[in-house]
Amino acid sequence: MNKIDDFTKEELYTLVQDFAKRWLAHDGLWFQAVEKTGGMDEAIEADRAAWEKFTVIEAKRIMKFLGLEPGGGIPALKKALQLRLYAFINKQEIIDVDENTIIFRMNDCRVQSARNRKDLPDFPCKSVGVVEYSGFARTIDPRFETKCICCPPDKHPAEYYCAWEFTLRSE
Repeated sequence: MNKIDDFTKEELYTLVQDFAKRWLAHDGLWFQAVEKTGGMDEAIEADRAAWEKFTVIEAKRIMKFLGLEPGGGIPALKKALQLRLYAFINKQEIIDVDENTIIFRMNDCRVQSARNRKDLPDFPCKSVGVVEYSGFARTIDPRFETKCICCPPDKHPAEYYCAWEFTLRSE
């Protein structure tokens, strides 16, 4: 039996990626179970409710890990976005717009890519994403305003599935 201390840096990174994939698989299976019994609308509503709480937990845990206090602005949000579970399995980018605004893009999303490979339409995750990204950013710094640039079911360019603008309001 391996102890975590026995793993190499590369093995630990692979393990983190595997943990993220396991989490995403559970998230998908949970969603499908609710969808099967209650339909898509009920599953999306339950997903929104779960993400409303999970996104805050995830942000707080990342902040604790990084030693960040609430109110860290753009630098804190950029660091935190790079340590979300998604960051280890999806391709994403952060674009600096100005000192108070960044744009976050999900260039390749495992969920959407899998659906595309099966010739299924994009999963309509926008209503969940609004809750998820707004709550995450506000946990990092309550001054953040989050705007959805696009997210399925919206049309999006081939370069990314969703894009979110985070602006730090001045007080």
